[in-house]
Amino acid sequence: MGKKEFPKLHFYDHDLTDMYDYTFSRLKGFWKRGTAENGLQPKYFSYPDSETVNQFESILATFFLVYSNRLFPVLSLLDNFYYKQENDGAIRGEYSIKDGKPVFSRKNPEGIQPPLFAWAEYNIYHKIGLKKRVREIMPVLERYFTWLEGVCKQDNGLYAVPLSATIMSNSPRHQMKYPVDFNTQVAINALYMSALGDILNDKEISYRYKKAYFSLKTRISSLMWNDKDRFYYDLDKDENQVRIKTAASFWPLLAEIPNEVRGEGLISHLTNPDTFGLENPFPSLAADEKEFDQRGYGYRGSVFPFLTYMIIKGLEKYGKFELARECSIKHLYFLLEGLHTEEGMKGTLWEAYAPAREGAASWPGNPQFPRSLFLPYAALSTIALMIENVIGLYISLPRKTVDWIIPSLEIMGIEDLALKRNMISILSNKSGRGWEIRLESEKLYYLTVNVIDSKKKTLPIPSGKCSILIDKI
Repeated sequence: MGKKEFPKLHFYDHDLTDMYDYTFSRLKGFWKRGTAENGLQPKYFSYPDSETVNQFESILATFFLVYSNRLFPVLSLLDNFYYKQENDGAIRGEYSIKDGKPVFSRKNPEGIQPPLFAWAEYNIYHKIGLKKRVREIMPVLERYFTWLEGVCKQDNGLYAVPLSATIMSNSPRHQMKYPVDFNTQVAINALYMSALGDILNDKEISYRYKKAYFSLKTRISSLMWNDKDRFYYDLDKDENQVRIKTAASFWPLLAEIPNEVRGEGLISHLTNPDTFGLENPFPSLAADEKEFDQRGYGYRGSVFPFLTYMIIKGLEKYGKFELARECSIKHLYFLLEGLHTEEGMKGTLWEAYAPAREGAASWPGNPQFPRSLFLPYAALSTIALMIENVIGLYISLPRKTVDWIIPSLEIMGIEDLALKRNMISILSNKSGRGWEIRLESEKLYYLTVNVIDSKKKTLPIPSGKCSILIDKI
């Protein structure tokens, strides 16, 4: 394989692998160069029409760019923000591409966005494997965590931020003071800060952030959970639940906050056609809410790939691999519909999709929505969900492991995936001897094959070519 190629996917539906290839080819137009005026990184990812670099979009983009076999840089996306950190630890959500200065709004005077740097760094560590990087960025993340605590944490231990800090700009969460998503995102950040501490063998860091995580987990569990509705809600200024069902309430799955019983109750909404189990998983507002809009209307029903990705990662935490895969495939077919026209791939990948019919979402009176070819969101689906949930591969470079979770035996796999300086290929195929997995690797690694409900085994995979008969596992 040439050095500068992304991994090749195999799947029985070539339309989905074509969409994956299409996404990678379009990503080439998303790179900008920093200037002396803006002080941004020499090469970084940004939506072409954007006049700012955006913290949330940059964090999300790392989750698919880690699969580019280093064709595209990943670290520069986050370094743009780390290098702008202020003396008190502040990192703002947007910086101008013109002059590099932070961009504030009246509604969000501190420029706060979802604080998910540690989740992104943990994922990067497992896909790219740089322990030195973790050591270097830890002080930046710690100062940022302390600053956020100082400006947002209230006497009750919860975080209060404006709605725009949650990204869900026009979501009907009017009475909200303590958002369930933002508080959970702080908990996720703390959980992964603790995990990064473990990577560094720093027990003090690991303990401190685990404690912060459990403190928030306790508050979210006791104040935001509604047993009757089996749902998490935002709180108003008096700590009363604001009973509007939005997709924000599924972030606690990703943070592993619900116990098993609550998790089952919350997940049941994802298959309920009256709330979130619509044809295109998952709308940003429950279908039975009075402000739900069939057109999407921003966060009043649109399906946003980043919310779908987050929910599917939450389903994995509760072992719901089959549901995660089924929802991923349904969602991808809606993206495919928007990309295919009668002349072939002449459509586009949208920022958001209509919840109950094919095509893009719409927002009357807002012609800028949804943005066309908005890969910071869409590529989470067409690249990351394709590899992780449709093909079913979970990679940890430091552990030298690949877990392959196979809900059903199909012809599928990946070719030429870089595990640092090791290129691997894994393909399942049906031969005269039954289902077999064909493997090729330059170095030894460990493959865990998990055929759901039947077989699970970890095998050392030597360098060179080999094959495994699934019946013999």
